[in-house]
Amino acid sequence: MKSPQQPEMPIIQESIFSPFFAMVFLTFLVWIYMYIRRINFITSKKIRPQDFAASSTTLAQISPANVSNPSDNFKNLFEMPIIFYAFVLYLFITKQVDTIYINASWIFVVFRILHSVVHCTFNLIMLRFYLYLFSAIAIWFMTIRAALMYFNL
Repeated sequence: MKSPQQPEMPIIQESIFSPFFAMVFLTFLVWIYMYIRRINFITSKKIRPQDFAASSTTLAQISPANVSNPSDNFKNLFEMPIIFYAFVLYLFITKQVDTIYINASWIFVVFRILHSVVHCTFNLIMLRFYLYLFSAIAIWFMTIRAALMYFNL
């Protein structure tokens, strides 16, 4: 005897904003971590901000990796994730949010979180590369899928 199938729950378009805000929150956390690392470095080395104005030396040039990596990661969060933010808004406005897009969005966000953790801490380059790659595959998958639908291909 067959069991009756459960009707599929309709996707609520707003659900795409959960991974969206998770990315925003990640950026906020990296920003805080970056400033904690910078302030600790500046105060421990007794560097005065005006010391940077008098020469061409910048904080990035004299900072060790544990200070510069969070800053570099913060900059990374304004590269590929910008496509993600724009794309989420496109999906919401065009009412195309579905389970596939939501899952791909979470894959993108989870791998960006892992990438940030690695970049801001022990910074194993090949691991970081693969984490970045998997997040990029998720966003490009979403983009190609939407483009195919848009162009009716």
